[in-house]
Amino acid sequence: MDKRFGTVTIFSSVQWLFFIFANTVMVPISVGTVFGLPGETIAMMLRASLIFTGLATIFQGWKGHRYPLMEGHSGLLWGVILNLGLSASSLGMSYTEIGGGIATGVLLASAVTLILAAFNGISLLKSIFSPMVMSVYLFLLTFQLIFIFFKGMMKVSEQGTIDVPITFYSFALVIFVSLLKLKGNAVISNFSILIGLLAGWIGYDLLFAGEAVQGTAAGDVSFTLFPLGQPNLEFGIVSVAFFACLMNLSNTVASISSGDRLFKKESGKREYRGSIFITALFTVIGSGFGLVPYTPFTSSIGFLQSTRILMRTPFFIGGALLTVIGLIPHLGSWLAGMPVTVGNAVLFVAYLQLFGTAFNSLSGKVFNSDTIFRLAAPVLIGISLMNTPAGVFAGLPVLIQPFLSNGLLMGVLISILLEKMVNWSAFEQLELKNN
Repeated sequence: MDKRFGTVTIFSSVQWLFFIFANTVMVPISVGTVFGLPGETIAMMLRASLIFTGLATIFQGWKGHRYPLMEGHSGLLWGVILNLGLSASSLGMSYTEIGGGIATGVLLASAVTLILAAFNGISLLKSIFSPMVMSVYLFLLTFQLIFIFFKGMMKVSEQGTIDVPITFYSFALVIFVSLLKLKGNAVISNFSILIGLLAGWIGYDLLFAGEAVQGTAAGDVSFTLFPLGQPNLEFGIVSVAFFACLMNLSNTVASISSGDRLFKKESGKREYRGSIFITALFTVIGSGFGLVPYTPFTSSIGFLQSTRILMRTPFFIGGALLTVIGLIPHLGSWLAGMPVTVGNAVLFVAYLQLFGTAFNSLSGKVFNSDTIFRLAAPVLIGISLMNTPAGVFAGLPVLIQPFLSNGLLMGVLISILLEKMVNWSAFEQLELKNN
């Protein structure tokens, strides 16, 4: 029994390592590239990202929300930061001015977040991010991630056409991992993600040996404090970053409430305060290294449901291994050589479970022709915005564009407004009277 437990722990730890790494590696690289940073600085950002993500993950599971939920770079903030960087020429600003404004907004929002945690602002937070708002958030997060991974599975050429062999291989890998999950025995099913990543990587190298895989240099690293730009008072940029960071708190509420349902527990103020404090602390530290702000990954719920391994020990070991990789450049360089299409194909399967999490968050709620608006309007508008090219908003003020082009952010905002401005219980009571 002990031997089997040890084997499961080892493989589960490696599976967690690959999961966290796959969700981390592209974030600092993409941000550094958009802001035109030199390779040495991007390498520093990547190493810092691996080190701090590993540590933040461990501290969240230990002293924060105490669930095996990855702490990583916020997808919401990642999109906002990339959007602002790509809008530099339209704004008539330099990258350092934009980056400095982002840093100021992030630091101010982190200070407000710490004040909320210190003075028991959890009740206010939960009143804003109500259960229905969280359901909307989970649905939109599911669609956003699936869109990203689906597009990432297909290798697209500079001419805008797909590489048929590699794309076909990605879809075959999706089928392979799905069969492992659905048809394999308990052990195979639980480790389908790890098996898919390793087998997919090996198969890719054998079939497409001539394809160059984007890696990261393991050589020189250039440390620069606030590499995106020194904090400044560019009011517009500061406002966008500040507001987006506060909206990022929805991740914390959604992650903990989803964890409660999965583990059949009820988190108290201590867990919420601890989680918010750790997120804010690592966000402040990370901002000095140009990192995207941190947040608990609600998508970890889908990973846990897929693997059915809920122990915290492998989770802690996986986080520790990620930190070690960040400290040893050659290991990070090797892992960064994983084909992006392989990682996206496997994560596509892992995150299918997140749709079930979103659906179950409704707790069997029944809607009528009126109350369906509280769910359908924000979700469908958010999905529509996700599939609308950002360029169509070019005629609007530039500082509004990052909000309107972010379907997840706008969907959650619309949901909050609907929950606060409409008395939905009155429509439900009217339905009961009519019946």
